[in-house]
Amino acid sequence: MKNRSIPLVDLSKFVNGTAAERTEFVNQLGEAFHSIGFVGVINHGIPKKLIDDFYAASKRFFALPEATKRQYEVPGMAGQRGYTSFGKEHAKQSKVADLKEFFQIGQEVPSDHPSKADYPDNLQVLEEADYSRLGFELYRAFEKTGGHLLRAIAIHLNLPEDYFDSQITHGNSILRSIHYPPITQEPASAIRAEQHEDINLITLLVGASAGGLELLNMENVWLPIVPEDDEIVINVGDMLQRLTNNYLKSTTHRVVNPPRSEWHLPRLSIPFFLHPVSKMDLSCLPATVTADNPLQYEPITAGEYLDERLREIGLKK
Repeated sequence: MKNRSIPLVDLSKFVNGTAAERTEFVNQLGEAFHSIGFVGVINHGIPKKLIDDFYAASKRFFALPEATKRQYEVPGMAGQRGYTSFGKEHAKQSKVADLKEFFQIGQEVPSDHPSKADYPDNLQVLEEADYSRLGFELYRAFEKTGGHLLRAIAIHLNLPEDYFDSQITHGNSILRSIHYPPITQEPASAIRAEQHEDINLITLLVGASAGGLELLNMENVWLPIVPEDDEIVINVGDMLQRLTNNYLKSTTHRVVNPPRSEWHLPRLSIPFFLHPVSKMDLSCLPATVTADNPLQYEPITAGEYLDERLREIGLKK
């Protein structure tokens, strides 16, 4: 195996393993998050064919004419459903837009569900019939895998194993298909995605079509993340950082531009941002507030925090 910048864990050891294997998985996951903030996961239960089929459908969608894609850009939606055109989103500390366009698929609930008003319908792409269907199938698979990981995280935090279950059932998660077009001229200052932290609880990412993803480690050194085949990459987001009063840290990462010789290559990446329901209380867990680590954050709900962050990154006005 080539040199890895992040540890690798086997989720089947937690889902189907013995008590000892489950404990070992929780320890490995916790250690990875504390030491470097990212972890690779194999045997994650997300079918390879589903990932491959959605990648192919995403490629076809982003190859559509600009005017066609813009028909799926919904004003006032802050990019939470459908298409967001190139140059709209930026990192919160940056004024320069990232070099990307993307399409988002969100939660679906039955029409009589009490939270139905919070979840606008997903957009069906007429020109690419399978795109939305495959995306939502992948959404559900990611939700299931994310649920297993959060159960392991709950155990690591000395919480009941099912602590997150009710918070993520019908949660506000987002599947985002990101297209970084070929770079045709020297970028003024932007890179494909400027350094940032994710907003959500955890992010699950299937391997991208090209390299460029880097994390900032504890020594302030940028390290490339190169997932192997059939591996998904997991990182902690800001909501989990808040909840744990910085015990679990949200990891800074970015997507750098390729060497000039590869500027002609587009990059496609599919992260799943696992969010809880909007009413989840993100107040710091009492056990994480200590003399050595006093309270770092004011109480806020997940919905209020998401709203604040969408404004910071330019998606919400």
